[in-house]
Amino acid sequence: MGAGTGSRRGRLFLRSLLFLLLARPPARGQLRYAVPEELEHGAFVANLGEDLGLDVSTLSARRFRIVSRAGARQHLEVNLENGILFVNERIDREEVCEAGGTCLLHLQLLVESPLELYRVEVEVLDINDHAPSFPWQEYVLEVAESAVLGARFPLESAQDPDVGTNSVHTYRLSPNSFFSLEVQTRSDASKFAELVLERALDREQQRVHRVLLTAVDGGVPERSGTAHILVTVLDANDNVPAFDQPSYGVSLPEDAPAGTLVIQLNATDLDEGPNGEIEYSFSGHAPPRVRELFHIEPRSGQVLLKGRLDYERASLHELYVQAKDRGPSAVAVHCRVLVHLLDVNDNAPEVTLTSVSTPVLEDAPPGTVIAVISVLDRDSGDNGRVSCEVGPNVPFELRSSFRNYYTLVTTQALDREVVPEYNVSITARDMGSPALLTRSTLTVPVSDVNDNAPRFLQPSYSVYVMENNAPGASICSVSALDPDCQQNAYLSYSIADGHIHGMPVGTYVSINSDSGHMYALRSLDYEQIRSFQIQVQAQDAGFPPLSANVTVHIFVLDQNDNAPVIVSPLPHNGSVATELVPRSARPGYLVGTVSAVDADAGLNSRLSYQLLQATDFTLFSVAPDTGELRTLRSFLEQDASRQRLVVQVRDGGQPALSATVSLLLSVVETMPQTLSDFSEFSLPPEVSSSSPLTLYLLVSLGSISFTFLLAILILTAIRCRGERRSRQGDSCSPPRCHCCPGSRPSSDGLKTSNLTAQPPAGTTAATCLDVPAGGPPGYCYKVCLGPESAQSDFMFLKPCSPPRNNEKDPGKRSRADQHLQVSKEVKQPNTDWLPSSMQRPTLKRYQIQQCRNRGRRWNG
Repeated sequence: MGAGTGSRRGRLFLRSLLFLLLARPPARGQLRYAVPEELEHGAFVANLGEDLGLDVSTLSARRFRIVSRAGARQHLEVNLENGILFVNERIDREEVCEAGGTCLLHLQLLVESPLELYRVEVEVLDINDHAPSFPWQEYVLEVAESAVLGARFPLESAQDPDVGTNSVHTYRLSPNSFFSLEVQTRSDASKFAELVLERALDREQQRVHRVLLTAVDGGVPERSGTAHILVTVLDANDNVPAFDQPSYGVSLPEDAPAGTLVIQLNATDLDEGPNGEIEYSFSGHAPPRVRELFHIEPRSGQVLLKGRLDYERASLHELYVQAKDRGPSAVAVHCRVLVHLLDVNDNAPEVTLTSVSTPVLEDAPPGTVIAVISVLDRDSGDNGRVSCEVGPNVPFELRSSFRNYYTLVTTQALDREVVPEYNVSITARDMGSPALLTRSTLTVPVSDVNDNAPRFLQPSYSVYVMENNAPGASICSVSALDPDCQQNAYLSYSIADGHIHGMPVGTYVSINSDSGHMYALRSLDYEQIRSFQIQVQAQDAGFPPLSANVTVHIFVLDQNDNAPVIVSPLPHNGSVATELVPRSARPGYLVGTVSAVDADAGLNSRLSYQLLQATDFTLFSVAPDTGELRTLRSFLEQDASRQRLVVQVRDGGQPALSATVSLLLSVVETMPQTLSDFSEFSLPPEVSSSSPLTLYLLVSLGSISFTFLLAILILTAIRCRGERRSRQGDSCSPPRCHCCPGSRPSSDGLKTSNLTAQPPAGTTAATCLDVPAGGPPGYCYKVCLGPESAQSDFMFLKPCSPPRNNEKDPGKRSRADQHLQVSKEVKQPNTDWLPSSMQRPTLKRYQIQQCRNRGRRWNG
C-alpha cells in the first residue's frame, strides 16, 4: 500500500517537473503553454491575466472568456477572479490528437469593452499512461525443419498509443536454446522484432517450441506487454513468398468512390503447388480504421477502397499486408502500403459569429465594431484559404484582425428613420476549384436617437367656429408626426403664451396635451372678435427634447343673433313717429324712408322692408330693399285724414329676426313750415355706442357722399353758365328747361318726387326739374336723374343739355316721363349707406325748400 502511494506521488512530481521545464514564456502576439495530459480538474496551466497584461479585477465585467466552436469539448477554462487558466476536464492526448506528432490546443480568448482578441496555444505533453500491447496474446509460428540457421521470422509488432520515448522502445525474448531476438527499426522510427534461428530444428525431437515475447516502452517508469509465441516445426517448405518491394506508396483523392483500386500487390514464391500459391491479408495489428476503409482480395492481392475517405481526419493511411503461401510450414512475409490522400475542396467555409454588439446607435461614428466573425475551412492549401466579404449597399465592412478572424465595423453614419434594421449578408469563399462559399446573415437593428423634430401635417391650420359656441366644446384637432420611435416619438401639445384683446390666450382655448384636440373655453362673439391666431407647440419626450410650432387661425363665423335696429324714424317721448302728407301728392310721392341697421354680417345683415299693417294697403307701399315709403295713388275725398302704418324690417338670417316701427301719417291740405319728426335721422345713443363699426362706416360714407354731391353741383353750375352764355338773346320759354330772370315757376314743380321717375329700359333721356328760387338770377339748377336713380338712395345731379332742333315739344316728353311707374325691382339692401351728420343739413335744407314751394303753391 505504501509503495503504491509513493509511486503515485513520484509520478505527480515528475509530471509537475516536466510541465515547469516545458512551459515557455508568452510570445509577442501569441502565447504558448505546455501541459501534461491526464491532469485532474483544477490543475494550474498558466496565469493569463498576468501574461496578457490585463487587470484581473475587470475580467468578469469585460466578459473574459474562451471562444470555442459549438459542440467542442472545453478541456481548459479561465478563472475570472484571478485570470488563471486551469484544467476543466481530463485531457487524453491520444483522444484529442489521433495522429502522432505535436498535439496542440488552439484557444481564442475574447475580452470586451473594448473588444480584444488573443490567441493561445497549449501543447498537450504525452505521459506514459499506456503499456505496449499485442493484437493477440498467443501467436502460432510455423517453422519448417529445413530452415537454415540465421533464418529470420518477423513477429507481430506491439502497439503503444503513446509517442516519443513513451512508445515501444525494445523487445525481449524469454531464454531458450533455439531462437534469439533481433530488434529492427523502420524508417518511421518504429520498432519491430524478428525471431532468429540459432540452432537447427528437428521435428522428430521437438515439434513445438514455446517462447515469451515482451515489448517494453521507454517511459519512466517503463511499461511492458507480452505475447506467447508457439513455434510449430513443419516439414520442409523451404521458400517463402517475397514482395516486389518492402514498402509501397500510392496517392488517392479523398473523394474516390468505394470500389476504387488502390494498389495491386504482387508477391512471388519459388515453390510449386500449394507451397507456391499465395494468399494476401492484413497483418494482425492493422488498426480497425484501416480495415473499415480498405479491403484486400486474398487471391489477387488487389487493395480496394471500401469506405469513405476524409483528408481532414487523416491525410495518410498505413496498411500492413502479409503474404503467405498455402504450403505446409507457410511463412508470412509483410509489406507496408502508404496511402497518401489528396485534398479535395469538399468543405465549405464555416462562419461563426464570435461576439455581436447589437443594437447599434444610429449616431455611432464610422468604425464602430459591431461583431467579431471567425471563418474556418477544414480543407488545406488553396482549398482552405478563405476570403470574406459583406453584401453590397450596406454601411458596413469587414476588417481582418487575425488570420480567419474579421471584425464587422460601420463605414458611415446610420439613420434609423431611413433603415431601421440591416440584414448583413456575410459571404465566405475559399480559393478552391470550384470555389465553395457560405453565406450567413447577421441582423443588425439600429436603435433610435432623438435627431428628428416633430413635424405638423399642415403648415398652418384655419379653423371656423360659429359664434355663441358652448364653452368646452372641441373646435379642431392638430396633429404632428415624429419619425423617431418609442419615447423620442411621444408628443405632447401645448399652446404658446400670448394675449388676445389683452387677455391671456389660455382663457380662450385649451389643448389636450396627448391628442392635440383644441377646446374653446368661452363663448365667442362675432361682433366683438372676428378672428385671432395662436401658436401650438408639439414637443417630443426625447433628450434633449425637440419641438415644432404651427399657427392656428381661428375665424369666428357670424350667427343671426342680432335683430335689426330701427334708426329712422324714432319716436319722441314714447309717441309714434308722425309725418305730414299733402293731399295733393301724386302716385310715387316719397313720404319718407325707414332706415335700420343690423350688427350681424353677410346674409344675416341683409334687410328687407315690408308693410305689416296699414289703414289702407292700397294707398302706401314700402320699397323692400331701401325702406322708402311712397304713395301708390292719389288721395281721394273719402280717404281718412290719419293713416296708421306698421313697417316690419326683417333680416336674411335663419331663423330671421325682425323689428317693427309704427308711423302715423296725417293728410293735410297745406304743408306747415316746420319739419315733422319723420325727417330726423339721428341715431339712438344705444345704437351708436353699441356699434362703433357702423358709426365709422356712416362717417366715411357721409364724407364721400358730401364730396361727391359738391362736385356734381359745381359741374352743373359750370354747365348751366356755359349754356346761358351760348343762348344770349334767345327768348325764354316756360316749357323749356331754362331758368331766366323773372320766369314763373311751374305749379307742378315739386308735386312728384323726381326719385320715383324711372325711364323705360334702353332710354337715355333725363328727367329735369326746375328749382325756381334755389340760386342766383341768370342760373338754372336742374336735378337730372338717370335710369339707375330709382334704385339708389343717392341723387345724381347732371347738367341738362339744351333741346335739340328736331325736338318739337320737349314739354310733352317731360310730361310723359311723369307717368312712369314706380320700379318694383328688389335689390340687395345696403344698410351701411345711412345719412351721416354731414348729409343731414343738406337734406334738411332741401325739405325746407319743398315746404316753401308747397306753401306758395297753396297760397297761389
